[in-house]
Amino acid sequence: MQDTRALALTFEVSGLPPVKTEALSIFAAGHRQATRVRALLQAACAAAQRTGWTPLAGPVEVDLVLGCPPGHRTSDASSLLGGVCAVLQDKKRVASIGLAHLGVLVDVALYDDDRQIRRLSYAEQPAEDFSYQVRVAAVPNVV
Repeated sequence: MQDTRALALTFEVSGLPPVKTEALSIFAAGHRQATRVRALLQAACAAAQRTGWTPLAGPVEVDLVLGCPPGHRTSDASSLLGGVCAVLQDKKRVASIGLAHLGVLVDVALYDDDRQIRRLSYAEQPAEDFSYQVRVAAVPNVV
């Protein structure tokens, strides 16, 4: 039987991505990144439902393209990538902080763990308003 699962998922999100810059989990209730976390989870959930996406268990690559008004960059690439990658992985390992405030969004995961990431890319492009595009894809196993 042929595996018909989607191996790449791309979606857009309005606004800025969540930023991971401190030891406090961005999933903590009331965290200053909560609105951005929720927006990313909602967009990822909608894209996954549209395509029948199931979380990847093997190696992955993550691409982030930030659309921003010229001269208005908000954070460094590593903080932006860190925030996006933390949100898109399975959140069961951070359940000790309590994730009930996320509701059904707690189950949104595009891959199991960010240790699966083999390639990351970040780019910026000029735009009138902040937005970003995320692409998660399976990386073929190379023996």
